[in-house]
Amino acid sequence: MSRNTYYAPHGGHPSQSQLLTGRAVFTEAYAVIPKGVMQDIVTSALPFWDKTRCWIIARPLSGFAETFSQYIMEVAPGGGSTRPELDADAEGVLFIVEGELQLTLAGQTHVMRPGGYAFIPPAAEWSVLNTTDAAIRFHWVRKSYEAVAGIEVPTPLVLNENDIKPSVMPDTDGRWATTRFVDPADMRHDMHVTIVTLQPGAVIPFAETHVMEHGLYVLEGKAVYRLNQDWVEVEAGDFMWLRAFCPQACYAGGPEPFRYLLYKDVNRHMKLTLHSKPRS
Repeated sequence: MSRNTYYAPHGGHPSQSQLLTGRAVFTEAYAVIPKGVMQDIVTSALPFWDKTRCWIIARPLSGFAETFSQYIMEVAPGGGSTRPELDADAEGVLFIVEGELQLTLAGQTHVMRPGGYAFIPPAAEWSVLNTTDAAIRFHWVRKSYEAVAGIEVPTPLVLNENDIKPSVMPDTDGRWATTRFVDPADMRHDMHVTIVTLQPGAVIPFAETHVMEHGLYVLEGKAVYRLNQDWVEVEAGDFMWLRAFCPQACYAGGPEPFRYLLYKDVNRHMKLTLHSKPRS
């Protein structure tokens, strides 16, 4: 049983009396998609998925995400897919935030509950099904796998965050911790999806500025986040995209911990094909 709570959108439609002003921000360095944006009108349907809709909160796009896509999937009772992924080069991570999902991966069937994590290698055979009488909601992070000669493709993983001891950041007295589902030194993996937890009042005490692109979905709590030159309030249900080298820091508010699902690209050389080579 999950010991944590996770925010999941349920859709709906705003009334005509609601103000138009919101917290959505889109810049060249970062974007904020607040939870209030995730209404019925912005959902998408996918091929070969039954009784399913999704909120697509990141996709490769010029001036936006470059390395990944991220969906929040909502599968109604009896729904699911036996052909969920149509791109043989795509790897994926599923993270369950609400409901009970039946995942069949590499010939084994797993029942995934909130906090459940699955890594799906490229070209894997898998399917998902909702056998319950309530909707299931989960994140699906997709990335084109960057194969390296001499390094094996990662194997499937099905885990739950409640079974993993968080790694505490040094000199924080446990106020800042990361739940890691794979070993950071495992060169087979070219992306990490982790959970970062900051206790009320804790901080990321410097403006991180690094090559890794980020997607951050707030699972619980609230904070004030530094994004490039701006301070932005965020809460459970909000999504942030951060471009590579976008300065970032935060103060966690209360009264509950501030927790987010974090994507980043890792463990690969930088591609040098953006610029044409000089002729000899």
